[in-house]
Amino acid sequence: MCPVGNTSALGIETRLWEMADALRNNMDAAEYKHVVLGLIFLKYISDAFEAKRSELEAQKSQGADPEDPDEYRAANIFWVPKEARWSHLKDNAPQPTIGKLVDDAMTAIERDNHSLKGVLPKDFARPGLDKQRFGQLINLVSDIGLGSPADRAKDILGRVYEYFLAQFASAEGKKGGQFYTPSHVVRILVEMLAPYRGRVYDPCCGSGGMFVSSEKFIEAHSGKIGDISIYGQESNYTTWRLAKMNLAIRGIDAQIAHGDTFHNDRHPDLKADWVLANPPFNDSDWRGELLKEDKRWVFGIPPASNANFAWVQHFIYHLAPTGLAGFVLANGSMSSNQSNEGEIRKKIVEADLVDCMVALPGQLFYATQIPVCLWFLARSKKNGRFRDRREETLFIDARKMGTLVDRIHRELTDDDVAQIAGTYHAWRGDKDARAYSEVPGFCKAAKLNDIRKYGYVVTPSRYVGTDVAEDDGEPFEEKMARLATILREQTADASNIDAAITANLKELGYGE
Repeated sequence: MCPVGNTSALGIETRLWEMADALRNNMDAAEYKHVVLGLIFLKYISDAFEAKRSELEAQKSQGADPEDPDEYRAANIFWVPKEARWSHLKDNAPQPTIGKLVDDAMTAIERDNHSLKGVLPKDFARPGLDKQRFGQLINLVSDIGLGSPADRAKDILGRVYEYFLAQFASAEGKKGGQFYTPSHVVRILVEMLAPYRGRVYDPCCGSGGMFVSSEKFIEAHSGKIGDISIYGQESNYTTWRLAKMNLAIRGIDAQIAHGDTFHNDRHPDLKADWVLANPPFNDSDWRGELLKEDKRWVFGIPPASNANFAWVQHFIYHLAPTGLAGFVLANGSMSSNQSNEGEIRKKIVEADLVDCMVALPGQLFYATQIPVCLWFLARSKKNGRFRDRREETLFIDARKMGTLVDRIHRELTDDDVAQIAGTYHAWRGDKDARAYSEVPGFCKAAKLNDIRKYGYVVTPSRYVGTDVAEDDGEPFEEKMARLATILREQTADASNIDAAITANLKELGYGE
């Protein structure tokens, strides 16, 4: 995948964003998002279709049929009917009817590709969309190749799509952040859990970033994409559509349901090998008072005023007997004792489920400045996959990591991600991992009794201690003598300055 902080290496993303944003005029970013991402999606599947069509034309003598939709579906490529092909839309871009033509194209694609039914945006003909600017945007997107085999190999479309999601999240603030988790945060979760095979689940999947990163992880480690199966759920309908498109453009087969996870769990019987999630922080509108008797609350009834521990218990409920979960929560989850949260956390700790806690630096998210942490839970700390870690938890304090990319946003670098994930892998005993060693101020493996002594607070800074000052080699007695001399000299200088100031004040008539 692309290196963190290097999303503009091709230059395409930035150029497309700057030009598209200039065409936005006064349209709200939340609305314009679907205009741009819808067009990018349409251009991609049309490019992929045309590349496959050319290949089939060259193979006609061998029995290939360029007009057979099944030829395309067999290659995991969407069938694009004539009225939806990009060449047709580009030819008609200057026409005032271009909005309706794009709507018709989206409808035709959904008609001929059932996996996209109800997913694509179809509101391009609305009067509020400037058709002249819209036509210019089509011409702009026309200049970028997205779906040819070479383009797909470089994942140009995926990079453009991810870049736009990030830019819209930044432009929309809190609203945008609800559907986008920064890729470098997702990478830590994925790199630490290392989901090579099995069922991957995200019950609040936003635009699907956890799944995309999981697939990239497998590819990067020479694994087989088909070794994992993906399950997700998203309550916001427009965000659910973004997730479906985001996965479709990458050819990722996933069971993504629409609905409220708490009140309408669409995967009620799922037991996942991996849970990766970034639930809404401190959600007070989850209607928890309606679920007091829910079977998921094994460790206590979560407060109706905050859904944090409702999410935690939902994740645990859906974990397989050897499953692992990694998720983002607000820092308050590590220490809060309000409204039964402390008791719930205590029971989760006593059940020996907490495998690792990571404190992250601030300014990582577009949506909030609330400091966040990562929780890693293990259903069984002795299951043969790693070493026996029973009654032991790793604490990592990564608050000093990251690099500011602008005045208010920080990113974790590749080296940061590697250090955090590598420390966890070493501690839990991954095959071929380096030997684990504790680093004061950064990481510490604590026993269950240690956590009890701290009142079940799981904030890493309580456990890791402080950095060890580097020894400069100067003997203590010599250093103290030198510092004492410096202090006496500075005190004498200060006395001289005070005397000079007093004398000047007397000359001005302000002396005692």
